[in-house]
Amino acid sequence: MLPAAIPFPDVSPEIFSIGGFALRWYALAYIVGILIGWRIAVAAVTRPAIWTGDPVMTPKQVEDLLTGIILGVILGGRIGYVLFYQPGYYLQNPGEILAVWQGGMAFHGGFIGVGVAIVLFSWRNKLHVGSVADVLALATAPALLLGRVSNFVNAELWGRPSDAPWAVIFPGQAAQDCAGILPGLCARHPSQLYEAALEGIVLGALLLYLAFRRGAFKTPWLLTALFFAGYGVARFIVEFFRQADAQFITAENPWGHVIAIGPAGITMGQLLSLPMIIIGVALFVWARRRA
Repeated sequence: MLPAAIPFPDVSPEIFSIGGFALRWYALAYIVGILIGWRIAVAAVTRPAIWTGDPVMTPKQVEDLLTGIILGVILGGRIGYVLFYQPGYYLQNPGEILAVWQGGMAFHGGFIGVGVAIVLFSWRNKLHVGSVADVLALATAPALLLGRVSNFVNAELWGRPSDAPWAVIFPGQAAQDCAGILPGLCARHPSQLYEAALEGIVLGALLLYLAFRRGAFKTPWLLTALFFAGYGVARFIVEFFRQADAQFITAENPWGHVIAIGPAGITMGQLLSLPMIIIGVALFVWARRRA
């Protein structure tokens, strides 16, 4: 299957380095994603016509919210990774828990951290929690899109072995033994790009259309519900093509299933996405009934 595969592009994870400082695509992706999200949020709160009454926030409050969101993403993402994916390792090495520069962030943990930040911010500023959450849901897609593209550039979080013509021969360990599934060198699904397309482009375009063209802000919690369900479904689908984390892979369980269902099973990513889908659907029904 290798002759039909696509070689990994020769792109360095570092944009440039000066002395001991290096700017990486991963960091730039989230910086640019946050800035784009901030501009989208400001555009939303400065258009009274898309709200039932006054916009939920002022542009200054959007900036204040952004600070809390960044802290929520970093702390929640790191704690989530420690608890969900490698609790045993960090229990033995507690000094590395805060070493975020070594990598290891969980979206679902960051999502919980963002939720806590939204509640605290809304309570402190006496704002409607649902409307604040809707603004943030609208602004999140660019960071997801660019973050997943940077995962691809970093040649991390790659997909499962594949003979599809668009499969990619990732460098290093990804090109070696495929966890006992296929021997020798192999190509893999570019699952990072699948996620970028579903979470960043498809879901982001849907939320933008509903917010600015269909008056979704007039129904609090509606955009938040669609983001919950949309992200959960997108992640659940991509997990069928994504390589499971190494700690879940064994010779008897090469696909990294954490719950076995007959010959198939559910990965940790799918297990964590199911509550998001359920909450999203329930929240959507509740928001529509209130409206």
